[in-house]
Amino acid sequence: MARTPLGSQLPDFPWDTIADVKAKAASHPDGLIDLSVGGPVDPVAPSIQLALSEAAAAPGYPQTAGMPELRATIVSSLARRFGIEGLSERSVLPVIGLKEAVAWLPTLLGVRGQKVVIPEVAYPTYEVGALMADCEVVRCDDPADAPRDAALVFVNSPSNPTGGVASVEQMRAWVAFGRDTGAIIASDECYLYLGWSVSPVSILHPSVTDGDNTGLLALHSLSKTSNLASYRAGTISGDESLVQELLLVRKHAGLIVPGPIQAAMVAALGDDLHEEMQRSTYAARRVTLMKALQDAGFTIDDSDAGLYLWARRDGMDSRSLLSWLAERGILAAPGHFYGPAGSNHVRISLTAPDERIAEAARRLVS
Repeated sequence: MARTPLGSQLPDFPWDTIADVKAKAASHPDGLIDLSVGGPVDPVAPSIQLALSEAAAAPGYPQTAGMPELRATIVSSLARRFGIEGLSERSVLPVIGLKEAVAWLPTLLGVRGQKVVIPEVAYPTYEVGALMADCEVVRCDDPADAPRDAALVFVNSPSNPTGGVASVEQMRAWVAFGRDTGAIIASDECYLYLGWSVSPVSILHPSVTDGDNTGLLALHSLSKTSNLASYRAGTISGDESLVQELLLVRKHAGLIVPGPIQAAMVAALGDDLHEEMQRSTYAARRVTLMKALQDAGFTIDDSDAGLYLWARRDGMDSRSLLSWLAERGILAAPGHFYGPAGSNHVRISLTAPDERIAEAARRLVS
């Protein structure tokens, strides 16, 4: 039987499709300002670097579950930062970056071939992970409209790309949907600490769960506020039985966070100061870019949290907007990357050095 390569069953890798626009932006006489990807550009805190280096000589296999100190630190960090109560060290799990966790979640949870609900405008890896598990993808923002036979629902608040924040009532509605149907609700909370005009709430917060985490998973990342994108460090927490199920499969698959990275995670999760400082840096960049975009005739929608501005300009679709920005040497992500409902927007990242953010603002209004 002829083999069908898995890659041929997946969408084109989004950033490969805008190579021509990137080249156009890069041809600007003053150089490219890349605001298309949410990759951190600021340095990792010295305390985290030190923890990494001090653990570098360890020769043995690390624990897939995470060393006990890491598990305890994850639990205490989630309680301290986000008010998540009632977790044990058996209900948290380190993962090799959040993208990996999202992409493999449908497969590792055993929902192959079933329906997976993702937001109307969504991080592309939700769809990719579902397709990798041969699942049917359904885009839906309202649990009242979601298929009752869905096996897994991805929710994302604060949203990538829009920066929209779900209310407690909206989160409770998804929890109720999961309770009624048996669907697992996986909440991507990568940007939870970056609320600007609204305070985001975790799906595991008691105001959402009433103290019952059954069927719920929260996905967190250290890439953004701790600048650990290159370390590949994230966590899954929530329903203990689901976390233990994931742990068992990950043991078999060898999906283990390296030991030195686990040590760095302990340092990062145990210290709030570096995170608060990084948040302040992004806040300043956000104000600079938002003002310049509005002065240039853009409308900023949502963008209440996270690392992006979700912007549009009357009479222009996302490709036209991308070209308009590229003429000024600025590269953004077109909204259609994230689903048909995003086709009139661009996503503009705050992850560039201060001087490049200032230069982008200058180009936008010149």
